[in-house]
Amino acid sequence: MADPGSSTRGRWLVVAAALLWSSSGFFARAPFFSGWLPAGLAFWRAAFACLILLPMVRQPRWSWKLLPAVLTFAAMNFTYVTALVEGSPANAIWMQSTAPIWVLLAGVFVFRESAHWRDWTLVACCVVGIGLILYFEWRAEQTTGDRNGGVRAVLYGVASGLFYAGVVLSLRQLRTFDSAWLVGLNHLTTAVLLGPLAIQGNAWPSSGTQWVLLAGFGMFQMGLPYVLFARGLRSLPGHEASGIGLLEPLLMPVWVLVAWGIWPAWWTMAGAAFILVGLGLKYVGTRPAKPLTPT
Repeated sequence: MADPGSSTRGRWLVVAAALLWSSSGFFARAPFFSGWLPAGLAFWRAAFACLILLPMVRQPRWSWKLLPAVLTFAAMNFTYVTALVEGSPANAIWMQSTAPIWVLLAGVFVFRESAHWRDWTLVACCVVGIGLILYFEWRAEQTTGDRNGGVRAVLYGVASGLFYAGVVLSLRQLRTFDSAWLVGLNHLTTAVLLGPLAIQGNAWPSSGTQWVLLAGFGMFQMGLPYVLFARGLRSLPGHEASGIGLLEPLLMPVWVLVAWGIWPAWWTMAGAAFILVGLGLKYVGTRPAKPLTPT
């Protein structure tokens, strides 16, 4: 029988992880980084995350299977931060939150896995949500004539969801590997690959405030939550952890609004509602599910 106290501790650890993960928009859209290229922010986030994650590695192990995992993780980070910086933060997080539909479709059509009605409801809800957001972003571009964001940023967000799904599928092939090693290597590879782009874009902190925010972006928004989430999963069912993880896309636009006054468009909230319904039916239902690690 599960220890109720242990389950409660696990639940609160996952809640804390989701809260910290939800701060990504707060850091990425801070006015102190105005003019910075997304690759620079993504580089520093990964680099500072390594300071927390790499000391936790106990069993490093090499395999060719690590290659798709680290490459898709780096691509996911770049596309997600680009979507955050160039467009609506709310659009970015909700587009990335559609990753489960790509995992599902790959599972059904590539790996011949079975699907539940909740899964197909998720797909339908996400398709409607994405379509709604894309359509009205396109309409807004036609009205304002501004092409520096909008649809392009939404597509970066969709791409981050696709790469996120790639990370999940890759990690399924690495179940026997030490989780701290996988997470640490993913962030280290991201920093190495994005480092040249950050240098090319002159993404070097020039003030104490920038250093503090970048350290917070990497260590407290990215690194520490992985530690808390992993420990919470020791005593918490996967489907419950996934349900709690929905706090991230719900809260991230709130922090951005409170801190920087950036309101999500009404169509973003409407599209997000469809996506939330699909995710809720999948993860808050009774059927156990393997959790997706937030970003």
